[in-house]
Amino acid sequence: MVVRAGCARVLYRNERQEVRIMLVITRREGEEIVIGDPANPLGVVRIASIKGDRVRVALDFPREVAVHRREVASQIVESGPAIAGKIRPASNES
Repeated sequence: MVVRAGCARVLYRNERQEVRIMLVITRREGEEIVIGDPANPLGVVRIASIKGDRVRVALDFPREVAVHRREVASQIVESGPAIAGKIRPASNES
């Protein structure tokens, strides 16, 4: 893997306390990150907008690829996949 300016590798522990390496990439509004083979990407992550401390991220992946926010993914793991359509936002804070 090629690491260029604006990138860093960070060690962290996941929810199961396993040590992992996370690639951290700096992007500006409108810039994209390609996931997978650049010639035939699995998906694209785009920074849609940045307003204050809020970042809107656009995800372009095939329908068969499950994409969830961490809090939703955790609830699915705890309660099973049937809970996915029943999860509602905790609040509408801005």
